[in-house]
Amino acid sequence: MTVPVTDTILIVDFGSQVTQLIARRVREAGVYSEIVPFQSADAALDRLRPRGVILSGGPASVTHSDTPRAPEGLFSMGVPVLGICYGQQTMVAQLGGSVTTSDHQEFGRAFVDVQEPCGLFDGIWETGTREQVWMSHGDHVDALPDGFRVVATSEGAPFAAIADDARHFYGLQFHPEVVHTPHGAALLARFAREICGCAGDWSMAGFREAKIADIRAQVGDGKVICGLSGGVDSSVVAVLLHEAIGDRLTCVFVDHGLMRQGEADQVVSLFREHYHINLVHRDASDLFLGALAGVSDPEVKRKTIGKLFIDVFEEEAAAVGGADFLAQGTLYPDVIESVSFTGGPSVTIKSHHNVGGLPERMRMALVEPLRELFKDEVRALGRELGLPDAFVGRHPFPGPGLAIRIPGGITREKCDILRKADAIYLEEIRNAGLYDSIWQAFAVLLPVKTVGVMGDARTYDHVCGLRAVTSTDGMTADYYPFPHDFLGRVATRIINEVRGINRVVYDITSKPPGTIEWE
Repeated sequence: MTVPVTDTILIVDFGSQVTQLIARRVREAGVYSEIVPFQSADAALDRLRPRGVILSGGPASVTHSDTPRAPEGLFSMGVPVLGICYGQQTMVAQLGGSVTTSDHQEFGRAFVDVQEPCGLFDGIWETGTREQVWMSHGDHVDALPDGFRVVATSEGAPFAAIADDARHFYGLQFHPEVVHTPHGAALLARFAREICGCAGDWSMAGFREAKIADIRAQVGDGKVICGLSGGVDSSVVAVLLHEAIGDRLTCVFVDHGLMRQGEADQVVSLFREHYHINLVHRDASDLFLGALAGVSDPEVKRKTIGKLFIDVFEEEAAAVGGADFLAQGTLYPDVIESVSFTGGPSVTIKSHHNVGGLPERMRMALVEPLRELFKDEVRALGRELGLPDAFVGRHPFPGPGLAIRIPGGITREKCDILRKADAIYLEEIRNAGLYDSIWQAFAVLLPVKTVGVMGDARTYDHVCGLRAVTSTDGMTADYYPFPHDFLGRVATRIINEVRGINRVVYDITSKPPGTIEWE
């Protein structure tokens, strides 16, 4: 992306589960940041010439000789460095101090005592105060390199925070990036803006302008095809591309018959009639539902839908003709995982609205304008582009759609029943003003029937499960604590208004051990 390299913070990843949160906190301070695995840090330093570097936590132990280290040249570059947890420990070890395995491990909420002032604490923590932080370590520093001093201690970490103000090197044994360290975001913002001297003016307006220039430079006079699902990512990609290249963009919307109520009409209306984007709408519901008849295994469902989507998309793209580029809604977490600390494989492409495998088959180059953004930043860009809240703020929806919300076999009748129940549930959530407080909410049509009494008649109908969770990134989640009267109202409406359901239950499983979706 076209970003001023002098205003970048580089984050070197040593394998922490929360490294992405460091980047998010830095960006929230208005400073652009990038994450690279430690193996690629040397090249990234040359490429970005960052204003400062943050060394992340990680699962390894500095006490072992074969564990990761920061680039040796980093500490002589003259840029500020902040080491967090493992990052602090490797900085200390590489600069001549020592680290040992602790007899007193710290995991979870802890408190540090601020012993001395330092540049990192200015205006945030006062000397003599006790501050809440989040710890997760078994090793700790036990001797400092020359130039460092202790500025905060905890019960299990006598070197909980260290500082070398002359070189602008700082180390924290705790994790400032997590919400359990209440002033952690402020500490990271101070490092990025005051200590590193970043202007703090990185914004979605600036990203939009820079990304449009990038798209025009990449595409030139070529044509682009975009797979449009109606989800947040593909919607933002479509509007951004249309702003950049106009009529040289064609969107293909494949309706597999597994969408939510009214969703296909919404997508067509917004993009064809409001934005005047070239849109191919293919109703392939008969094809998909026919192929899924008798299929109950969730993985087979996903693979069947994914293969058919690629086949149908390829047909429609060929009918358009002459496209040089394929647009995808790849996000930054996907990019990070594909070049992960462990060298793991790329993330699995979403079966429905992403088009994995097509660039090679169709000989098209990829356009991925969102690959520097996190999910919440994509929503911010959508608002910057003027997309309505109904699209920007909508809950995540799985690529296979209702297929994985109907455990067992799928029929058109079951899809219709679930669509109605789901619409009632979401309507009541919106009416209660709770939609934006919930990460994801949906109904599930369970593969069991139960006896009921409606009027004077016996019924034997489906059970509807309701699911609603709170989360920040979907990696972990907890169920939403609806009042019982709300659940009672929703259950009454579903049973009264949806023929085929006579019982409603609410799922109170967290993730882990459960998943958010049922399949």
